[in-house]
Amino acid sequence: VSTPKVKYKEGITAGVIENGKDVKQTGGHGQYAHVVLKLSPNAEEKFEFKNSIKGGNIPSQYIPSIEAGVKMGIESGPLAGYPVRNLTVELLDGSFHEVDSSDLAFKIGSFETMKKALKKAAHILLEPIMEIEIRTPTQYLGDVLGDMSSRRGNMGGLTTEGNLTIIRAFVPLAGMFGYATVIRSLTQGRASYVMSPKGYERVPQQVAENIIGRE
Repeated sequence: VSTPKVKYKEGITAGVIENGKDVKQTGGHGQYAHVVLKLSPNAEEKFEFKNSIKGGNIPSQYIPSIEAGVKMGIESGPLAGYPVRNLTVELLDGSFHEVDSSDLAFKIGSFETMKKALKKAAHILLEPIMEIEIRTPTQYLGDVLGDMSSRRGNMGGLTTEGNLTIIRAFVPLAGMFGYATVIRSLTQGRASYVMSPKGYERVPQQVAENIIGRE
């Protein structure tokens, strides 16, 4: 049985502005699209698109195509091909051509501009973090805590109920495959746990390099 895949994401740590122009001339109508995109980290673990165009530099009819091109551009990041999230993309400026601009031109142009901007940005790898609550007989506490530390878990708190210790921790999902078997072995089957998703956090540099090297 293959190991389950972790759904990593990519993000950026600093803003970048990219001025992109896609101009092609052919025998008939050409292709023209010009956008200025600003990329910024988004602390809310989501993607956000903002239209800050002033006046009529780009007609409003093309804005949905620009957003569509941007969204295409974030589906495969420059680090390892994971989706890029935790990101705000702002359309600052641009221009259009009365004849050669089209929805397709702006979609392609914004996609290419997005790819260039992402390559220039400072990248990070993001991984899913789980919140876990473990209820274990106190006599096994040391072994359970040691094992959790080996999985890059961070403690959230300890409480006691009679002979039980309740551990609250935050741990990368990547380290939790097969955990049911391990904790059963550590506690002779007397511990229980529940896990729920907490969100995404930055992967430590050395760990990230190992993950990217496997892709």
